[in-house]
Amino acid sequence: MSTVTESVDVNVPVRTAYNQWTQFEEFPRFMGGVTEIRQLDPTTTHWKTNIDGVKREFDATITEQLPDERVAWTSTEGSKQAGVVTFHRLDENTTRVTCQMDFEPDGVLEAAGDKLGFLDRQVKGDLKRFKEYIEGRGGVETGAWRGEVDRPQP
Repeated sequence: MSTVTESVDVNVPVRTAYNQWTQFEEFPRFMGGVTEIRQLDPTTTHWKTNIDGVKREFDATITEQLPDERVAWTSTEGSKQAGVVTFHRLDENTTRVTCQMDFEPDGVLEAAGDKLGFLDRQVKGDLKRFKEYIEGRGGVETGAWRGEVDRPQP
């Protein structure tokens, strides 16, 4: 299992950054390789990706969601991955968005790409594009979901 952690500072309030991140169906606008995401219910998303010609579909479950603080998920089928995005208020109009992902490379090609830092560069690029996307909208999010999902108890 590989782990990547990347951060970006966005020039919007924490509420705005968080609200935009909860609009999963907008992810293809700033995430490379993501072609479609459908929100199936409050905690389930269906993803379609195409990375270097490798097409995949999988479902992911939101395992924890706390408004203005964090969103965590895990895949329920297909590629094994899990992660958390956290939102840290730096000042009234600046938020640090940090993404930590755990990813199990599937096959020789993904293992090689992982060793070459592909996932690190992908996550870093996605966060940079998120910054450009939300700041380019004048700091206005496309929607919000402010519900909570409690962390599963062991």
